Amino acid sequence: MGGDERHLGRTMSFGIPDVALGLVMGCVEDPWDRDAISLVCRHWCKVDALSRKHVTVAMAYSTTPDRLFRRFPCLESLKLKAKPRASMFNLIPEDWGGSASPWIRELSASFHFLKVLHLRRMIVSDDDVAVLVRAKAHMLVSLKLDRCSGFSTSSLALLARCCKKLETLFLEESSVAEKENDEWLRELATSNTVLETLNFFLTDLRASPAYLLLLVRNCRRLRTLKISDCFMSDLVDLFRTAETLQDFAGGSFDDQDQGGNYANYYFPPSVQRLSLLYMGTNEMQILFPYGATLKKLDLQFTFLTTEDHCQLVQRCPNLEVLEVRDVIGDRGLEVVAQTCKKLQRLRVERGDDDQGGLEDEQGRVTQVGLMAVTQGCPDLEYWAVHVSDITNAALEAIGTFSKNLNDFRLVLLDREVHITELPLDNGVRALLRGCTKLRRFAFYVRPGALSDIGLSYVGEFSKTVRYMLLGNAGGSDDGLLAFARGCPSLQKLELRSCCFSERALAVAALQLKSLRYLWVQGYKASPTGTDLMAMVRPFWNIEFIAPNQDEPCPEGQAQILAYYSLAGARTDCPQSVIPLYPSVGG
Repeated sequence: MGGDERHLGRTMSFGIPDVALGLVMGCVEDPWDRDAISLVCRHWCKVDALSRKHVTVAMAYSTTPDRLFRRFPCLESLKLKAKPRASMFNLIPEDWGGSASPWIRELSASFHFLKVLHLRRMIVSDDDVAVLVRAKAHMLVSLKLDRCSGFSTSSLALLARCCKKLETLFLEESSVAEKENDEWLRELATSNTVLETLNFFLTDLRASPAYLLLLVRNCRRLRTLKISDCFMSDLVDLFRTAETLQDFAGGSFDDQDQGGNYANYYFPPSVQRLSLLYMGTNEMQILFPYGATLKKLDLQFTFLTTEDHCQLVQRCPNLEVLEVRDVIGDRGLEVVAQTCKKLQRLRVERGDDDQGGLEDEQGRVTQVGLMAVTQGCPDLEYWAVHVSDITNAALEAIGTFSKNLNDFRLVLLDREVHITELPLDNGVRALLRGCTKLRRFAFYVRPGALSDIGLSYVGEFSKTVRYMLLGNAGGSDDGLLAFARGCPSLQKLELRSCCFSERALAVAALQLKSLRYLWVQGYKASPTGTDLMAMVRPFWNIEFIAPNQDEPCPEGQAQILAYYSLAGARTDCPQSVIPLYPSVGG
């Protein structure tokens, strides 16, 4: 083909006007698809850069703020994560890092279109908030400080006072120092009229019922209100005023009341999602009249028995999201399967083993409950479950019936001495072969539950999985290496309590071609970590997190954190974090 013909072919293939190309790209939301588009040619990369409105940075140390700005100068929305996910379970040193300060300074100075900011697992100081407010108060629409720490109610008052366009303020599970009690809430109630979402659920922030009432009176578009511990008996006027409220969480019950004031309790007709704290058998009647309209029900923080769960779920046929503890038991899950045909998300967390018999003999989840749910709830997309027993047949059933699953997480608890059937190799293989939409997969079991053969199946059949957590998986280095020959899409891998050597971990990291992030806790660690250097490659940071000497078995607590980074070596590592590659200043 001659030069003119090549030019003509290129014109015919890519001669799309920039306006049209930008419009098309605006309809492509999946970041993987956007990345693929940007690789077509330099011009498409430029159009992608100028039209990209949202970016998620999964690891704050993987790039720098100025590099991100040069790549995407027109960003309107940014989600930024710092501390590893394991920090939510107190597995990462408190001083690990994750300061938001360098990011806040650059975002405030350079990102001129930014109006939505979501910081997750980061340290955000009062000074950081002040800098952000000075630069963005006139345009900030949404601020999420998600599991963050380091700031106080003074910052919340400043945000409330200055950010008049703020529609979303999210603080769930953040650690906030109280300096002005709940004056920040009064400030928000009197300064803001456009707020649609306020969430300070699972925080220690105090909330005056009077200020909450003032908030719903002034913010007529408020749809989501998630608060800290506040008696339901003090919220009667709030619910009669909040005509647009759809999602509520955080109300609790007075032990002295014994349920007497709740038989005729009023919720707005618009309420569709509820999470109530410390609700017991005497109080659950509060939900009976509203069961048919509920789409989400969170019972994780209640004192309900297995029978209570059954009675309540029977009244909620339209649930799309259900979150419970394993006290629901197999019998409760059978009721879920019979009643909740529209269910899309199901979370079954571990209950408290020391609650004085609350988790009765029925309050255990096994293969029986799993089989019922997978056959009765065909629309499940997300399923996280803690089980006391499990069989291959139950896992095979999930692969057969749960075709829409994109996120499946199973934890095999250590309550029972005897497990019906081990290993679970064939069940895992059938699940992964059948659930072709799976993007996230977690399988935390006990030694012997997933052999080297089973681990090889995970690698072979996880073709679309991008995130994976494995616990007590495999029996030797051979299993890990067989696993690493598969998983073509795996970007993030977390391993806990594994028997693998440093050499095998290093080789596996090199074999997993899409891997961007690796976290390992509990492996055959050497005193120096020399064998980990076998995974060295360009733009690959390797950090060794020293074992906690206060633990009874510190040799089993060593951690590896490795991740792709365009920012080079960290310069803020505490003594507990040792950068192996690249070295600081290297």
